[in-house]
Amino acid sequence: MRGTTFTETMLGTVRLDGEDRVRRIRLDLRAEADEVLRPHRTTLARLAGRVRMSGLADDPDATGELEISPLARRRIRYRLTCTADGRSFTLDGWKSVTPRHPVKSMTVLPFTLYEDGARAGQGTLRFSVATGLAPFLLSFRFPRREDPAEYAAPRWDGAPGRTEVWYTTLTDPETRTGIWLHHELVAPTDGSAPQAHGWAAVFPQEGEVRHVRFGPAPWNDPAQGFSAAGVDATPGRLTGSAGDFDWDLTEQPLSEPLFTFPRWSWRRPLLPAAHMLPAARATYDGTFSDGKNTLTLRAAPGASARIHGHGNAHRWAWLHADLGDSDVLEVIAAVSTRPVLRRLPPLVFLRLRHRGRTWPRRAERSAVGLLGIGRFRARIGLPVWTVTGRTLLRRIRVEVTQPGERTLALDYRDPDGAEAVCRNSESADATVLLERWWGRWRSEASWTLQGTAHAEVGDR
Repeated sequence: MRGTTFTETMLGTVRLDGEDRVRRIRLDLRAEADEVLRPHRTTLARLAGRVRMSGLADDPDATGELEISPLARRRIRYRLTCTADGRSFTLDGWKSVTPRHPVKSMTVLPFTLYEDGARAGQGTLRFSVATGLAPFLLSFRFPRREDPAEYAAPRWDGAPGRTEVWYTTLTDPETRTGIWLHHELVAPTDGSAPQAHGWAAVFPQEGEVRHVRFGPAPWNDPAQGFSAAGVDATPGRLTGSAGDFDWDLTEQPLSEPLFTFPRWSWRRPLLPAAHMLPAARATYDGTFSDGKNTLTLRAAPGASARIHGHGNAHRWAWLHADLGDSDVLEVIAAVSTRPVLRRLPPLVFLRLRHRGRTWPRRAERSAVGLLGIGRFRARIGLPVWTVTGRTLLRRIRVEVTQPGERTLALDYRDPDGAEAVCRNSESADATVLLERWWGRWRSEASWTLQGTAHAEVGDR
């Protein structure tokens, strides 16, 4: 199934009861519906965005509902809750659609402000056809509506020489401690019985990075997720006990799946490996103990990801960065172990979800460019590694720092028995600069993460 998303900007004025002054008001909204918008039917959508009232409010986290019913009920109704000067307001209004004045009725929104159910003011918002129509129409997207749980099922079909991973990374918002849970299935190339193993690790901002391994244990082929050696990773739940570590976490997905590699590579395993996130953003609640300290997590930001393939790359770098305001960045730069591909520079797969859109639009774009031109580039090393790249109108620079005292080295073993080592930090630093071409390169957005980026560098 597909949904509908679009953005809309409206400007106007509002007068609060008991005030003589008229304040300017601006709404920058994003609407998201779980079905394709059909004008002859009533469609309900979720609203999120920014509300600004001059001298009173600038709330970037306003939320609400939108009822789109231009023909069935002849109205488009907005209900939006925002915070202004410590007070909670609800904006309620609708555009009364009429064929006699189609443009005016579709672009003028009279509204009333309420506070604790009582009227607190009124105003009018207008949609500018001259400046707003083109961005409004171009913002429409019809994304697939997918259940993150459908990607939890094991992909292994019994063939030898395969590996499959379920991993979760998150950050405790209070202590900024990073947590890493890694669950892996390995089916050896010699056809011997598959084994399940993994580890849990904790990365405090100060103090020792600690970890514990579990398994190897027989693979019992669960219907959903990973289950072995007293550890479970299933849709919505992560539990386990190993050594002096113990955890019990619930997962709440906040966004749709994100395919770091091309979507088709997950359905048809033609590449050496495929990587995706069932939910690019999620929150976690519960407890995590490393035997010395116990964390009580509440709405801890993070994500769970999936990998399946033939084994680890010859050399690789990985970044997951929760950028706030629903923005997220996922980067994988890797050199294949295959003899011909091993001679190439790292292939970069970069996916930035910013303001409700994913850039570049196709995952292949950052890896191969257009006809080989414009491919993104990576310089892999420690403690600093970078990724740079551009499309026609945008360019990006990512710099990741993995401090030695906050980095954990662990060894992997591929299905053929070859060894690899990863150096992981769930409390890394990262800077991201996104620029757009407007006659010259101008900054569109920038982010700085201090100790809350999740990163890794690996080699053989």
